[in-house]
Amino acid sequence: MRHRFEHLEALSSQEGFWDDQEAAQKLLQERSGLESRMGAYEKLSDELAALPELVEMAASELDEDLLSEVEGQLPELESRLRKMELARMLSGPEDGANAIVTIHPGAGGVDAQDWAEILMRMYLRWCDSKGYKVEILHQAPGDEAGIKEVSFAVRGESAYGYLRAESGVHRLIRISPFDSNARRHTSFAALFVVPELEDDDTVVEIRPEDLRVDTYRASGAGGQHVNRTESAIRLTHLATGVVVQCQAERSQHKNRATAMKMLRGRLYELQRQEREKSFEEAYGSDRMEIGFGSQVRSYTLQPYTMVKDERTGHKSSRAQAVLDGDLDEFVESYLIQKSNRTATKEKNDGD
Repeated sequence: MRHRFEHLEALSSQEGFWDDQEAAQKLLQERSGLESRMGAYEKLSDELAALPELVEMAASELDEDLLSEVEGQLPELESRLRKMELARMLSGPEDGANAIVTIHPGAGGVDAQDWAEILMRMYLRWCDSKGYKVEILHQAPGDEAGIKEVSFAVRGESAYGYLRAESGVHRLIRISPFDSNARRHTSFAALFVVPELEDDDTVVEIRPEDLRVDTYRASGAGGQHVNRTESAIRLTHLATGVVVQCQAERSQHKNRATAMKMLRGRLYELQRQEREKSFEEAYGSDRMEIGFGSQVRSYTLQPYTMVKDERTGHKSSRAQAVLDGDLDEFVESYLIQKSNRTATKEKNDGD
């Protein structure tokens, strides 16, 4: 980090640095992030280095109050260390990017549409707890309840790095509020997370001839204007069949620009999954089976309460707290597992 920081410092002092304002701002943002991470590391290192001396002093002087003071610092230091460890795991080329999240129901009818809306609420609450900014890009209401689909942008530091741990099929088991006989139902909804990418063909190339553009009248909230003009945009990537929609703005031009970011993110994620040779299992709304046996996490509300991540085995009996947005332990356990697997693979490759 220090080497990279010094390199950026040298670049920022060169003549003509501000000729490209956008590039300069990105460089300064990266430099600021590095400076913050290095400062946090050095502060934590200094505090940890001081602890043995304090313990030795407390022991030599039989000072139980000082020993208790040292002991009281440990949970907070451990928490900061864990946060830094998680940040280190988000080392992918796009992990620091903003994210675009899409949720849509699978098997389960009205229950599944309601479940999709519950998931949306859960992630919006988690984003709020992290200080992330959220913008709803497209939302289609359900027939009787819930939603048929929603896409929203999440903007903040490492939003994509954290949220892509949540990508996959989520299963809910509960007593259905839509069943007059109060029977237990199983519902499914899929969550897809992609990075919000700028218009940059060096990352993902989109040829005009591979694109079909449709306009339509937006639905839902937005006043009379959205119902009178065809400002909503639907983009279809003919080569892959990926479809994205945006109706967040009154301007068709702005909606198209946002939809292009969504499409670039989807295509980037397809390429990433293909590189990891897990495309069929982990991605593609038109290819993923949203039903039994395909879930990454199960939320059981009846006959007991339990949330279990099927990938890591992590469990929590605090189902309502999880549904209220308390997701950190699940995100962290996935990132730790992924980091361990990557380290093992690199070691085996080295051997």
